[in-house]
Amino acid sequence: MARKKPHEDHVNHEAWAIPYGDMLVLLLALFVVMYAVSSVNEGKYRVLADSLQAEFSGAPKSINPIQFGEEQRGAEPDSQSSMMRQRSALTAGGPVAKKPDVAQMIQARLPMPLRASPDTMTGRGSGRAVSERQALEKMGQDIENALGDLVQKKLVRIRSSEQTLEVEIRADILFPSGSATLSDEARPVLGTVAGILARFPNPMRVEGHTDSMPISTPVYPSNWELSAARAASVLHLFAAKGIKPSRLSLAGFGEFRPVADNAAQEGRNRNRRVLIVVLARGGESVPMMPTAEANRPMEKDKIAATTQGIVQAELMP
Repeated sequence: MARKKPHEDHVNHEAWAIPYGDMLVLLLALFVVMYAVSSVNEGKYRVLADSLQAEFSGAPKSINPIQFGEEQRGAEPDSQSSMMRQRSALTAGGPVAKKPDVAQMIQARLPMPLRASPDTMTGRGSGRAVSERQALEKMGQDIENALGDLVQKKLVRIRSSEQTLEVEIRADILFPSGSATLSDEARPVLGTVAGILARFPNPMRVEGHTDSMPISTPVYPSNWELSAARAASVLHLFAAKGIKPSRLSLAGFGEFRPVADNAAQEGRNRNRRVLIVVLARGGESVPMMPTAEANRPMEKDKIAATTQGIVQAELMP
C-alpha cells in the first residue's frame, strides 16, 4: 500500500503586514503624545505635578521651624531660618523689601565732586547761570548794534551760547595780506568792540586763524606765527583801550581750524579771521578745542609772544 504524501502547509506571503501595521500604530501613538506634550496647559500641568508630588511625597512640610525648649533671646538667626522667613513672607503676601531704584544706584556709582560750590549749596547756581547768559547776550546785542553794517555784510559774525560769546571778524578788514599790523580801518572797529567788552568783567580769549596758503618769511616762518601775531596785535589794542590784561589770553591755530573749504577763494576768505571768545565768569575751564580736536597730536605746543606782537613757535621734541 502506497504511503500518502504529507500535506504541505500554505506559505503566507503577507505575514509582513501585521508588524507593519503595529509599527504604524506605534508611530501614530508617538506623534499623538508629542503633540499633547507640545500643547500642554501650564496651569493644569502645575496642578497635576503638585497633586502627584503630594500623593507620592506626602503632605508638604512646614517651612517655619518648630521651636523646642526656650527661645534664646538676642541670638542671631542663621541664614537658613532667615531665608525661610523671607520665603514665608513672600508666600503669605507679607512686607517685601523694596526694589532698589535704578537712578539711585547709578547716582551712587558716580564719583562725588571734589568740592561743593557755594552757589550749589545755597541754591543760587541756576540764577547765576541765567545772569551770566543774559550778560553774554547783552554784550552780543550791543556789538551787533554797533557793527550793524559789517554784520549785514557778513564780515562780522556773532554767536552766543550759555557759556561763551564769539565775535568773528574777517581778517581782510583787519590786516593786509601776509601781515600782522592792524590796518587803519581795523582800529575803529576793534575799538568799538573793546569799548563794549571793557564794561564787563568776563575773561576772553583772542584766536588767530589763517587759510591754507603757505607763508615763509623771516618774521613769519609759517601760518602758526602769523595767526598768533595777529591775535597778539588785537590783544594789545584791547589792553590799550582799557581792558585789563589779566582778562586777556591769545591762541594761534594757523590753518588747522578751517570753517570753510580752502579750495575756493570764498572759503579761504572765511578761514582768515580773528575770533574773540568771551567766556562766562569762571569760564576759564571752557576747553579751547573740541574733544576730537584735542586728541590730535600737536606738532607745536609752545608759543611765546614778543613785545612787538610777533610770536615765534618752537618745535617741541
